[in-house]
Amino acid sequence: MRPPGNFSEYKGSSVLITGGLGFIGSNLALRLAEVPEVEISIVDALRPDQGGNPFNIARIKDRVKLHLADISDETLSEQLVSGVDYIFNLAGSVSHIGSMLEPQSDLALNCTSQLKFLEACRKFNPHVKIIFSSTRQVYGKPLYFPLDELHRVAPPDENYHLLYHQLYGMRAVCLRLTNTYGPRQLMHHNRQGFMAWFIRQAIDGTPIDLLGGGKQRRDLNYVDDVVEALLLAGTNEASDGEVFNLGGEESVSLAEVTEELLSLTGSGSVRSVPFPPERQLIDVGNFHSSFSKIERTLGWRPHTSLRVGLARTVEYYRQNRAHYWTQHDDSVSRSETTIS
Repeated sequence: MRPPGNFSEYKGSSVLITGGLGFIGSNLALRLAEVPEVEISIVDALRPDQGGNPFNIARIKDRVKLHLADISDETLSEQLVSGVDYIFNLAGSVSHIGSMLEPQSDLALNCTSQLKFLEACRKFNPHVKIIFSSTRQVYGKPLYFPLDELHRVAPPDENYHLLYHQLYGMRAVCLRLTNTYGPRQLMHHNRQGFMAWFIRQAIDGTPIDLLGGGKQRRDLNYVDDVVEALLLAGTNEASDGEVFNLGGEESVSLAEVTEELLSLTGSGSVRSVPFPPERQLIDVGNFHSSFSKIERTLGWRPHTSLRVGLARTVEYYRQNRAHYWTQHDDSVSRSETTIS
């Protein structure tokens, strides 16, 4: 098992983070900013309701180059990717419900845009290392536990990255993230996973609705552990062309998660409600990923316990709720961001 590192391998390198104003991207940028002499660029389209928030990087705003743009803009992407050493590709729509309600928009954001971006990389920086954040949802309803990388899948956006590795030798790696939680996550609606919304309700002292009584079990990762995995995958050649699951030490029921939250916040309540039909259609039941492959290959495993991670998260939002409880137009002027 590898302990958390200082990632000095990134010293003197240039890094591009797509979706860098979002939850995981901003936490990644904050971690990279601790490494000396790393040139960090962020590109984010700040699409409404997708989680991009300029406040997420307020502490390091003078340390990064910010570009408010869409990676589907081919001319712009060509300029962004040229000369960078690493690309952490976190851009895209992450709402499962949204993909069902607006499939054409989901296709454009998660497939067409990714293909255009990869073409820009192939043409203008074919040797760049790309770390792509995928999701456990590519597996659908699990056939067995703990679920490993050999389980059936059909993810087009992920396959694009692996195909470009196979055909063009581009150094791409895909990480399949499970339920990630922590500071800087979108909190003003409940369409991007249950964890952020449960945390908000517990802080507000409002009832948390547990569908079906909260018996469903999930594995969870605190965002700092996910950032650790992304950075390990970036510097290790053994990750090239590979797919890795992330996952928790064990699965916990949603009822157990809410019990921890109520204990930490000292407020809120829980009520059991039946599944709405549209949720029942897409619910996968229990889910638990195996992270044994990434542990063997890169030495990664989660370090943060659920209680510790939830305590840190609750404290962060109690101090900064004004920046997350509503949709803000605390926008960064597009005239302030340039392509250099």
